[in-house]
Amino acid sequence: MYAVISTGGKQYKVSQGETIRVEKVQGEIGAHISFDRVLMLSDGETVRIGQPTLPGTAVVGHIVEQGKAKKIIVFKYKRRKRYHRKKGHRQQFTALRIDAINVS
Repeated sequence: MYAVISTGGKQYKVSQGETIRVEKVQGEIGAHISFDRVLMLSDGETVRIGQPTLPGTAVVGHIVEQGKAKKIIVFKYKRRKRYHRKKGHRQQFTALRIDAINVS
């Protein structure tokens, strides 16, 4: 069984027991979290698609890690104009362990 959820402006395909990295979600490590914006649900035989979400369906998990991704370098440059800017960025993320997909 798998589901497609929406969080942080992105969509993720999740299944039970999987660990995923999503955009930063507030909470302590070990805290339980529930996603009720389930866009699609499949159990292997039938596929249910929400318009836009499925009512009564939720994906439940807990927070495994709060961290920052690898640094990326943003470099702007204009030739012959003596213009260059170098800036680094580390995106914050939350690692989640999916415990269950609840369907009512």
